[in-house]
Amino acid sequence: MKLTKILTASLAGTLSTASWATDPQHIDLAGFEFTPTLDVGESYDDNYRGLRDGARSSWITSINPKFLLSAETRNTGYQLEYEFDDQNYHSDDRASHTDHHLRFRSVMEFNSRNRLRWNLGYHRVEETTDLADPDDNENDKYDRAVAGAVYTYGTQTGLNQLDFGTNYESIRYRNGGGLNADEERDSTTFNTVWYHRLGGSTRSLVELRHTNHDYVRRDSDRDSTNDALLFGATWDATARTSGTLRLGAERKNFDSSSREDYTSPMWEVGVAWEPRTYSVVKLNTRRAFDEGDDGASTVQDTTTRLSWEHEWSAFISSELFYRYSERDYKAIERQDDRTGYGLELTYSPLRWADVSLGYRHTENDSSVREKSYDRNIYQLSLSLSL
Repeated sequence: MKLTKILTASLAGTLSTASWATDPQHIDLAGFEFTPTLDVGESYDDNYRGLRDGARSSWITSINPKFLLSAETRNTGYQLEYEFDDQNYHSDDRASHTDHHLRFRSVMEFNSRNRLRWNLGYHRVEETTDLADPDDNENDKYDRAVAGAVYTYGTQTGLNQLDFGTNYESIRYRNGGGLNADEERDSTTFNTVWYHRLGGSTRSLVELRHTNHDYVRRDSDRDSTNDALLFGATWDATARTSGTLRLGAERKNFDSSSREDYTSPMWEVGVAWEPRTYSVVKLNTRRAFDEGDDGASTVQDTTTRLSWEHEWSAFISSELFYRYSERDYKAIERQDDRTGYGLELTYSPLRWADVSLGYRHTENDSSVREKSYDRNIYQLSLSLSL
């Protein structure tokens, strides 16, 4: 397998969720492969602040170019990607913003038994919903820096394989007046995964995971550690399915004695079923502790997403999805049930162009009255490549 394919597959989770044009081509640039793409869109959001009362709506123009630079030798592969997403809210200049994303990814194969994947990223982002102070009409503005690496020992076809991983994440807010300052933190994760081949393309796995959350505020009582033990399996193209299953338990321990510790079942599941080459059904579900918000010590999140992707012809495809989340805010009296669903139709008249028409609905039903809302987004977009 080419290293660039390994790189793309192993680090797919770091890629933008925006769709690429049908078959983007590259330009040879001094020995590098340069792949530019462009997404432009017009959408209507009838509640972009996520408010129960006094919902605010706006037309939004989005311009989202991406630039990917790739290089590959016999044993290494590299990708440098930059994109920005400029969103102009026609009814509210304060909501308008430009997000920036810079990513560097690499895979190194020293020999058949030793491989290293690593990545760096910087994201400058603004959000218009779930704000710390929705009455202030200011976006939540933050910078997120990430760095990660996974060292793998063992051949890809061998009986056993070990992964040793680490990941660092830093979050800093740019809001004035100390808004969101209590959310700033540095998080460091270490994990070890043992894979054992059961036969064919199926492997069992055992994972140990440890995360340390260190908050910037000296008086913060949110400093904590998360420890998880997970068992499961990973398989590929078995009876037209592929996926990964992790089941186990997670414990949240706070450094401060004023905070209650929590233990809960944990799972991470991603399964794809492909009954036909042109149709795939995907199921993703996760239960884990997220960091606290709105005064909560931690948030236990349980989210399930079911989607169906289908190619109706060589030119027309669709995606239908449903998502349901339960968010239990610990240490405060709040429980959110969030439902979302949507449909996107894509017309691909040319290899280098896609036209998409989509609709998304979100309903947040919260035990805290002012946190409940409904939101509808209608979108028309055009994706272009070389």
